[in-house]
Amino acid sequence: MHIHRWALPALALFVLLVPCFARTGTSAPPTSAPELAPPQDPPKAVEAVRFTGIPTANTADLEAKYEPLAKYLSEKLGVPFEYVPSADYNASVDGFVNGDLQLAWFGGLTGLRARQRVEGAKVIACGKIDREFKSYFVANKALGLAKSDKFPLALEGKQFTFGSDSSTSGRLMPEYFIRKETKKAPKEFFGKENHYSGGHDKTAKLVEAGTFDAGAMDFKQYEKMVAEFKKDPKSEKGLDPDKVQVIWVTPTYVDYHFTAHPMLDTEYGAGFRKKLQAALIELKDEALLAALDRPEGLVEATNADFDVLQGVAKETGLVR
Repeated sequence: MHIHRWALPALALFVLLVPCFARTGTSAPPTSAPELAPPQDPPKAVEAVRFTGIPTANTADLEAKYEPLAKYLSEKLGVPFEYVPSADYNASVDGFVNGDLQLAWFGGLTGLRARQRVEGAKVIACGKIDREFKSYFVANKALGLAKSDKFPLALEGKQFTFGSDSSTSGRLMPEYFIRKETKKAPKEFFGKENHYSGGHDKTAKLVEAGTFDAGAMDFKQYEKMVAEFKKDPKSEKGLDPDKVQVIWVTPTYVDYHFTAHPMLDTEYGAGFRKKLQAALIELKDEALLAALDRPEGLVEATNADFDVLQGVAKETGLVR
């Protein structure tokens, strides 16, 4: 075919324009590069549930008691638990009130004080024995007092020590029974201001040394120290029952228990406290229960279980 020379420029223009027309109208628009998602922060680690126990004995004993519990609860609930020692009874309450501690093994009195200051705090469990707890009035053998079912009125005017000033078994209930049986305040009965040893083991040792004639203490701590002495008479943790004798046993009352902070349900999901309660009650490991000094196991408990104790504490002037 013969193409006229004048047609060549027009043909060239057509060839150049066809791709341009092909890219408009009927063809798909050009795709832009996909936008990259902004980098995300790595998932935050779940914060540990921090718990404590009132310091009824020395720090080393308490760590041996609570570290296995932390491990058990961590594995059972899939949330890390961390034991945090408290310097004294008041520090355990303050830590709970401030939210630094979310779970605490309180005595009856410290638990009452904590729950008064933290709305929504709940008792979730106690030892079976804690429903019928008791205090021992103990005396140095040199005092010459025998054990009796009747309150030892012969203690009047003697050197007497309580445990911690915030202890249920070492102060609240002994003081309540002193007032009830003698019709006098301890200061009037003993003739001096109350003395507080700071702990049940310290009370026992002060009486054993003869520094004090007598004292009041947690019955389980006494039995534990006597058992230690029988196993090893040279042990510093032991107590010679021939030197420190039980002279009176109080009527029973409710005492030690776990109280859970309401923030557990907000931080770890609704119903977390119920799961925690179940984990404690289901605890069957004999070694762990022995470490907790509750070989008989733990049972469900509620705030209402402490109503009578609250009345006693109010009557004695130790809570509002």
